[in-house]
Amino acid sequence: MSETPPDPMVAARRLARKEPPRRFYRHAGVAPHDGGYALMLDGRVARTPGRRPMVVNALAAEWEAQGEMLDPAVMPLTRIIDAAIDRVAGEMAAVGAEIVAYALSDLVCYRAEGPQSLVAAQEEAWSPVVTWVGEAFGTELTVAQGVVPVAQPPGVAAAVEGMLTGLGALALAALHTATTLTGSAFIALALARGRLTAEAAWLAAHVDENWQMSQWGVDDAVLAQRQPRWRELQAAALILRGAP
Repeated sequence: MSETPPDPMVAARRLARKEPPRRFYRHAGVAPHDGGYALMLDGRVARTPGRRPMVVNALAAEWEAQGEMLDPAVMPLTRIIDAAIDRVAGEMAAVGAEIVAYALSDLVCYRAEGPQSLVAAQEEAWSPVVTWVGEAFGTELTVAQGVVPVAQPPGVAAAVEGMLTGLGALALAALHTATTLTGSAFIALALARGRLTAEAAWLAAHVDENWQMSQWGVDDAVLAQRQPRWRELQAAALILRGAP
């Protein structure tokens, strides 16, 4: 029985708890490998934590930018690709099911009852996404006030599954990343389909937090905590645009 490869996210968390590894290479580049392109470190094929080759089109800049110590926090593209190669490729159905589960209790479908300024902010950010979903799926989402769960029309789950059909492991990993970062499968799908920019998706995901700061003042600690997640969303958007 083959050994289950390690989860790259677990490996990244372990690195975060320990002293980061020193940069062990002088130069990063890209070269043809097995019908695609691989990240090359000093002329050797780089490998994921699961010991599989990083066969992608563009990663060199992220590795070349590292200092003396490697910092996984500023290597979001690498982490997503690691996850795609080591985990998502072998669990496509399960990862897709997680995205569908987000859609059935999606952020954009639950609106505040007040105050009116927050209601208006959510309406401005989320209603275009809801409208697009209705056009793309041919069925309207159920939108409610409050946090009591509401059922979506029967065709929504199948429509989301249809949008995932044909995605490769890398695109699915990027979409899953965008979904978990924004709390919304529909914001992530709008990003993937070019209906939202990364910046617009990020703002839509943080309507409530941003409204709170507009009322009570900017929280620098919160903004600092957002930065790694913002970089990861940018990396996911890069993949979904087909750049790597």
